[in-house]
Amino acid sequence: MGGVWVALVVAAFVFLLLLIFILQNGQRAQVSFLGAHGHLPMGVALLLAAVFGVLLVALPGTARIIQLRMLGRRRGTANEPQLPPPAGDPAGS
Repeated sequence: MGGVWVALVVAAFVFLLLLIFILQNGQRAQVSFLGAHGHLPMGVALLLAAVFGVLLVALPGTARIIQLRMLGRRRGTANEPQLPPPAGDPAGS
């Protein structure tokens, strides 16, 4: 429970810093993306760019991790040695 409390306090602090960042960077910025045009506060535009950058890195990385786990499971089941039954087990005698 203590770890959850620490994580909650850290998350609240990070959100406070993000709120301050957005409020201090309130000037308007023109944004164009795939034919869509609009105006956003500069802080929001920068945070959106950062989030999309993280997703751009995280999605292929997640796909690769899943691929490696599946490969590891396939190799693990094929090469797993058979363990002898425990010595006190009457079914193994």
